[in-house]
Amino acid sequence: MDRTRGLTTRAVAAGLLASATLIALPASAHAATYSISAIQGSTRISPHNGSTVTTTGIVTAIRSTGSSRGFWIQSTTGDGNAATSDAIFVYRGSSSINTAVGNSVTVTGRVSEYYPDSAGGSQSLTELSSASWTTNSTGNALPSAVTISDATVPAAYTRTNNGGSINSFALAPTTYALDYYESLEGMRVAIGSTPVIGATNAYDETWVNVKPAQVNSARGGSLYSSYDSQNSGRLELTSLLSTAFPKATVGDSFASATGVLDYSSYGGYNLAATSVGALTSGGVAKETTTAGTSGQLSVATYNVENLDPTDPASKFTALAQGIVNNLKSPDIVALEEVQDNDGPADNGTVSATTTMSKLISAIGTAGGPTYSYTQINPTNNADGGEPGGNIRQVFLYNSARVGFTARGSATATTANSVTSSGGVAQLAYNPGRIAPSNSAWSASRKPLAAEFTFGGQKYFLIANHFVSKGGDQPLHSQYQPPARSSETQRNSQGSVVNSFVDSILAAQSSAHVIVLGDLNDFQFSTSVANLEGGVLTDLVDTLPASERYTYVYDGNSQVLDHTLVSSSISNIDYDIVHINSEFSDQTSDHDPQVARITP
Repeated sequence: MDRTRGLTTRAVAAGLLASATLIALPASAHAATYSISAIQGSTRISPHNGSTVTTTGIVTAIRSTGSSRGFWIQSTTGDGNAATSDAIFVYRGSSSINTAVGNSVTVTGRVSEYYPDSAGGSQSLTELSSASWTTNSTGNALPSAVTISDATVPAAYTRTNNGGSINSFALAPTTYALDYYESLEGMRVAIGSTPVIGATNAYDETWVNVKPAQVNSARGGSLYSSYDSQNSGRLELTSLLSTAFPKATVGDSFASATGVLDYSSYGGYNLAATSVGALTSGGVAKETTTAGTSGQLSVATYNVENLDPTDPASKFTALAQGIVNNLKSPDIVALEEVQDNDGPADNGTVSATTTMSKLISAIGTAGGPTYSYTQINPTNNADGGEPGGNIRQVFLYNSARVGFTARGSATATTANSVTSSGGVAQLAYNPGRIAPSNSAWSASRKPLAAEFTFGGQKYFLIANHFVSKGGDQPLHSQYQPPARSSETQRNSQGSVVNSFVDSILAAQSSAHVIVLGDLNDFQFSTSVANLEGGVLTDLVDTLPASERYTYVYDGNSQVLDHTLVSSSISNIDYDIVHINSEFSDQTSDHDPQVARITP
């Protein structure tokens, strides 16, 4: 998943001046004076939104880089109301900040509600824009930090409003976690010893969870096991440090962290740290699966995250080592997100021969087999993903272990079908795409179906990469429950693939069918239920609950990648191999998985 930082434009409430515009204000005689808590109010939206006000506070932290520079001020006394924050952010855009932590300042500015992602349904950040200020004194002690802990964060994540905005509701910080965090907006906060549930990324963002009961994965993460298990104790740590932020892995723990409570479209409420305590390793290591026996067919799926020849050699090396050493060189590997020969260059290239050649060579160098591969080039820019990249699914296979016989010459627009001869199912094209003209696959990857043989038996494999969750409202959205608009297309995709599986089983009820790949949806989702359709079993459901995750997003360990099998395949050793999602040094953002099948 590609993400960007360093916003260059900022959306403010309708009718307000763009907050990036800096205006020299007249004397503050025209601005009414209020306490910070009165400006914040007891809902998410300031009662003084759009007005020019004057207030006083202590500078507690400064953001001096990027296009969202500014500083936080906090009252020394507060108003005693748990629902009203005693702090506020003073926005300076890309301008310099001529103040220092510990200064007492009187600020005049326009109250604005900044929506980091207004189109995506984010909540807002109350701030003062177009601000001027005077310094009253320096070197003041900072207000005490509020401790965020298991005891203070409610178990319930949020109130709901039939999908409508919760902005107008009075905050209930002892009832709902989102209200609790909102009530602390901009204030100094701290955590004690807290486990890491989401590894540090390239933007120095790390997820922790202050509720021990929610740290429930086998390796120290927080499982997202239903739409109602948002894990209210999750909190993102971001950095205001002048030194490098520690690189943390799931299972590690921070002794402490102190900073200010901020809000971002990337994760929601976060502790912008001005200091962090020692990081202690939890000893979580990258997993290695058990090697299959000579009599087992091993089948894996691995999203290789926009792999193209312009990627550094180290990525090809790491992917190869993962396939050889951690997955133990599976007989067949369904790859997702393989890009064309020039990656994101949007020049009409669709072939991926160079990409695959580099990967296969790297696997050989790592001590693996010389894999063959089969795939179908997509129509240029028709399958979604990074523009120009033309991502597609590819089957790697070890021809010394499995048989593959090409049949027909299917193109990107050729629909595969199933025939039967003597009660034995056969694909019309090997490989071929499933219903590529069906609207379910608009701007999305078309499934790739292929036949392989092993031990004298035929196996039908279908590699998938369903449409992404782009456009869904986040868990921390102002709209509750958040809309999951992308599900509509995935639900259709699950049904289309299930219909194709039905056609195989109608031709041969005992057929061995394996459907696998990045489905971009959860094991409890409608799209996966549609895909199962009473004829497939999702192997993730056979694992202990604590092991059910392939991806970590916003601190939630969740399942996006799946392997499903028909009832004729029953003797299976299945393993999700955690080598990426829990680590800051990821080769991909997905964990691969492997099924070892004994015929």
